[in-house]
Amino acid sequence: MFSIIEEAGWPIWLLLVASVVGLALIIERMWYLRSGRIIPKKLLDEATAIYREQKLDEETLGKLEQNSPLGIVFASALRHTGASRNEMRNAIEETGRGVAHQLERFLTTIGTIATLSPLMGLFGTVVGMIEIFGSQSAAGTNPIQLAHGISVALYNTGFGLLIAMPTLVFYRHFRALVDRFLVEMELQAAKLVDMAHPLRPEE
Repeated sequence: MFSIIEEAGWPIWLLLVASVVGLALIIERMWYLRSGRIIPKKLLDEATAIYREQKLDEETLGKLEQNSPLGIVFASALRHTGASRNEMRNAIEETGRGVAHQLERFLTTIGTIATLSPLMGLFGTVVGMIEIFGSQSAAGTNPIQLAHGISVALYNTGFGLLIAMPTLVFYRHFRALVDRFLVEMELQAAKLVDMAHPLRPEE
């Protein structure tokens, strides 16, 4: 492995750093964006019970917030049950924007690594081509320098693509997962609003 890195030249270190950072962020997002952690199955029932029993004290709502991102949305909704239906929905939407930002954490970085890796590989290719042209002299071609230039060019191109492809797949997966979570949160929060402020026939 070390011999490959040595043959790939110094540009490969940029790609190695990108691969380590990308892998760490992917593992972190895989651990964080678990369905049971973001949207617990029976949390809507718990929030409904809290409303019906009027246990709207800060201690109870604080525990609900610590439960999950969905719990944060529910706690905000329950704090505004005394307000109008529109005010309650506005509070949920405002809290939801903060929760969305939390769910999307690091996704931009993962997407940037996926986009930037092929370009870093291309940079390594350019460095290798410079070495290839540098191997030409009036006395002839230096075969060692020529071979090293070809290695730098090919290894960096290949490694850049190797990083970019799975990283892009994970970025798309996480993006779709976050969107699905946000839609599910919106639907469940709407049920809580409907329970607290039932729609009248004229509405």
